[in-house]
Amino acid sequence: MFALVSGLFLALSFPKFGSPAFGWIALVPLLIALSGWRGHAGAVPGQPPLRASMLGLIAGWVYFAGTVYWTADVVRTFGGLAPPVAMFGMMMLALYLALFPAVSAWLTALLIRRAGLRGLLLFPCAWVATEYWRGTFIMGGFPWVPLGNSQVTMVPVAQLASVFGVYGLSALVAIVNSLVACALLSSGRRRAGLVTAAVLLPLACAAWGGWRINDGTLLRSGKPLTVGLVQPNIDQDLKWRGGDAPRIFATHLAITRDVAQRGATFVLWPESSLPRFDTELQRMAALQTLQALARELDVHILYGADESSRGSPSFNSAFLMGADGNTLAVYRKIHLVPFGEFIPYGAWLEFFPPLVRTFGFDPFAPGTEVVMLPIDGVQASTAICYEVVYPSLIATAVRQGSQLLTTITNDGWYGTSSAPFQHFEMASMRAIEQGRYLVRAANTGISGIVDPYGRVVERSPIFQEAGIVGEVRLLPDRTIYSRIGDVVAFAAIGIMVVSALLVRVGQPTGNRRQKVGGRR
Repeated sequence: MFALVSGLFLALSFPKFGSPAFGWIALVPLLIALSGWRGHAGAVPGQPPLRASMLGLIAGWVYFAGTVYWTADVVRTFGGLAPPVAMFGMMMLALYLALFPAVSAWLTALLIRRAGLRGLLLFPCAWVATEYWRGTFIMGGFPWVPLGNSQVTMVPVAQLASVFGVYGLSALVAIVNSLVACALLSSGRRRAGLVTAAVLLPLACAAWGGWRINDGTLLRSGKPLTVGLVQPNIDQDLKWRGGDAPRIFATHLAITRDVAQRGATFVLWPESSLPRFDTELQRMAALQTLQALARELDVHILYGADESSRGSPSFNSAFLMGADGNTLAVYRKIHLVPFGEFIPYGAWLEFFPPLVRTFGFDPFAPGTEVVMLPIDGVQASTAICYEVVYPSLIATAVRQGSQLLTTITNDGWYGTSSAPFQHFEMASMRAIEQGRYLVRAANTGISGIVDPYGRVVERSPIFQEAGIVGEVRLLPDRTIYSRIGDVVAFAAIGIMVVSALLVRVGQPTGNRRQKVGGRR
């Protein structure tokens, strides 16, 4: 039961149904269950490792089933899968993702059996280590809804990400959960000390973060730039119909003209915004029209389109068109969506063509490098769709000189589920980590502008046509996190490796009865 409650609280830490407040207590029930607490003062023996991993698996499955539930509807609606098959696929995805919390629970159980409550305090290292592995392991990882991202709207606390990144925030939240759990399992002065630490630690981070925001240096630095975001609100069912291409294209042009007349000099269209025309001649005519509009309005335009040519791989790409109508840069999406843009291990599955054909799409090839977007002598960068959730990709762009983060996406796949809201908040975390403005153009929303402190300056509703105009600043200075990277995650991995080795070579103490509060 405790594991189920933890999973539910973890899911409720994220939008659109939850609140970041749940994050601070979400793991407490799981930790109490891992301690082997019997509901009365006495021993804290720790669970057997196998049972502990099952508790972690249960909590993780509920956590991810409650946050990526929308994948079932996506593959059912656009993949043509039967509802039971789509639901089974979602459940298997949640089960795979739950393996990582299961490993963290297993490691924690080993430590508890070796060191009692002191082992419980090492749980944050296990959580962060496995969370980092989840974001990098197999097929590029799947770093969706990391625990630290639950606090992105708690802006003063979230400033910690400018120093230690989202995994540093995950560590902070996990530490508070561990302190609370240990306090509940302790008594006397130890309990008071643990409660005090659990309260003061986030308050201290919030105080520092509040000072950083009030200082506001990043809002006064750099060169100003007025951006325009195009949200055409094209229904996903109509997007790829050639007969609808002229109307779709005209909608983009009209919103572009509107935002340019309101002062925008850099206009962003969403992912795959250039529609698929019936003929190549129509496509070339559309590009010529777009070039003429860029010259007329004297604006740079970033637009998304499929890039393909006979005999060459296809790419999901973003094109930067200069104010003179010339193409200045082409970025090809690096992190592709498994089973949506490519088939993992497709070469191994060629022996069974019906399985490959089930997915019903021509796979893209991945891009190989981050590409800078030159805008008036300054470098910007972009990320396409869900690859903005990868901290390392955005960090690479900033190291290469990007002074403005952009992301273009087509969240029309997700309907009114939690996905567009989760996606927007994960993109917002990148602004804090890198100390950059982030601008986001989404086909059906959420489009918006986020300042370098993670505050939302402009934001559109979903499933409404919109044109957003706002001022950003091109910022050259780098945050501590952009310089040191994910040292917190690497430190957590190192601590867990050393701890596991010590547990292995040490004498087991699982049969020793440690009194609650630390007294024998």
